Amino acid sequence: MVEREVLNKIILSKYNLTISPDEELILPPYKGSTLRGGFGSVFRRISCIERNSKSCKKCLLREKCAYSYIFNTSPPFDSPLLKNLEDIPRPFIIEPPLDTRRIVNKNEILIFNLILIGRAIEFLPYFIVAFRDLGETGIGRYRKKFRLKEITTDSCSNQEKGLVYSDEDNTVRNIEERFSWLNLVEESPLTAKGQKREKIVLYFLTPTRLKHDGKFMMIPEFHIVIRSLLRRISNLGYFHCGVNLNLNFKELIEKSKKIKIDKINTRWIDWERYSSSQRMKMKMGGFIGEVVYSGELEPFIPFLLLGEYIHLGKGATFGMGWYRLRID
Repeated sequence: MVEREVLNKIILSKYNLTISPDEELILPPYKGSTLRGGFGSVFRRISCIERNSKSCKKCLLREKCAYSYIFNTSPPFDSPLLKNLEDIPRPFIIEPPLDTRRIVNKNEILIFNLILIGRAIEFLPYFIVAFRDLGETGIGRYRKKFRLKEITTDSCSNQEKGLVYSDEDNTVRNIEERFSWLNLVEESPLTAKGQKREKIVLYFLTPTRLKHDGKFMMIPEFHIVIRSLLRRISNLGYFHCGVNLNLNFKELIEKSKKIKIDKINTRWIDWERYSSSQRMKMKMGGFIGEVVYSGELEPFIPFLLLGEYIHLGKGATFGMGWYRLRID
């Protein structure tokens, strides 16, 4: 089991962002990449003093810079662990709207989610300004503009949402709705005492890319899901929450191999995104649909509950790898 102290130190915040086009927006069916696309460059413009530099590595302010931390997280100079890890997960996720409409008309609204992890919560004002300025820059085909109408909190519990930002007064309010991994575990009916969890369903809402042995997997075997979650939780915890996930990973993975797929109804979706940093189109296919797993699932429920928020697999910052966990 994960130590209670670790469960309590992995902290998240979730926000709902509402935007409204100033003119007709033309968007792809999957909007995660579009919402993320221009966001990074706008974030850098408002926070970086070395905008013309191609890399953060030589910047003297790298350790204190919001852009460097959010987009180019690196191990601290005195870090005893993971010094050579290059693919450090970024501490935010943009969850796109799940509707597939291609056109959003003027004055209609589009709602999406922003999840911040650990230290990144301190930088919420940067995210707000970046999304507001992104509206003035424009997104989608032809760079159409929008207004950031409001931002509200979205807790893991059924609390009333708090208004964080409104364009009516252009004010950021000091409302912070943090919750911990411990909250997720304690408030979930899936962890109620006296009940065995021998069958669950994962509904994969957005394209999910799970890599194993160098290949992207078409069928999400349970041990591959758990491997991906353990790796992501461990890295997010270490780099962004200051905690080590002291677990017997080998034993957990061996147990996960005993979980079987009862039913599967998934399909592969291919889509492309343009990478401004690499100046090329990239294929970002993944599977969506539902999978029913059966077996001794209780040890894995805490990891699966956190995974609903942090996502899994490649492209999580675009909202890929988003799933919902349910009892069969």
